Amino acid sequence: MSWKTAYRSFYYQGAPEPADPDLDKAHTALLVIDVQNVYLARPERASLSAEEQARYDAWTPFHDRMNGIVLPRTRDLLQSFRAAGIECLFARIACHTKNGRDRSLSQKMPGWNNLLLPKDEEPSQIPKSLAPAGDEIVVTKTTDSALTGTNLRLILTNLGIKTVVCCGIFTDQCVSSTVRSLADESFNVVVVEDCCAAGTDELHHKELEIMNMIYCHVMSSAELKALMGLG
Repeated sequence: MSWKTAYRSFYYQGAPEPADPDLDKAHTALLVIDVQNVYLARPERASLSAEEQARYDAWTPFHDRMNGIVLPRTRDLLQSFRAAGIECLFARIACHTKNGRDRSLSQKMPGWNNLLLPKDEEPSQIPKSLAPAGDEIVVTKTTDSALTGTNLRLILTNLGIKTVVCCGIFTDQCVSSTVRSLADESFNVVVVEDCCAAGTDELHHKELEIMNMIYCHVMSSAELKALMGLG
């Protein structure tokens, strides 16, 4: 099954296959969303309580996917885009204040999404394996969408970008919010399935199905590279 027929939601069952997206290298950019140290670090399992170990185990498939698939394939995609002279940009969650008083409401809500990531501290940084190179642009956001809380829309427009290729985490949260914002601003959007992850594979695949053919086209990194003629 190719990207043209995969990830069909209820709304698009039987719909015609889409045309190939506009992936002209001069007007396309890669955007890596929220791949940060805080989401990759893990404590020693033996040091945790029984309840904490259960939660640790629940997150193990996510970490396996990140380390075995998402990080290496995103790194490969970055290398291919850079070699072709295509713009690569990054978005990260971080607050400008130590106590996070500038965060959006969604990042102050109780529970897992309550994020306090001061911009200069290690947890908020992009991991070295995906570190921006040269003068690649990094935007810092206190919102889920990389457009809402930054000047990214203006940056993309100034760069002449028409199509944004999105990678990152979490598929059903900040990736989805960014994709929808980009689509609302009339950018073409491609989501690279194997360069994204959610807390569970079920959430990941369901969100791709929801977004596909409405807000973006979903495809694998291999399919994207073939369409763009990247080595």
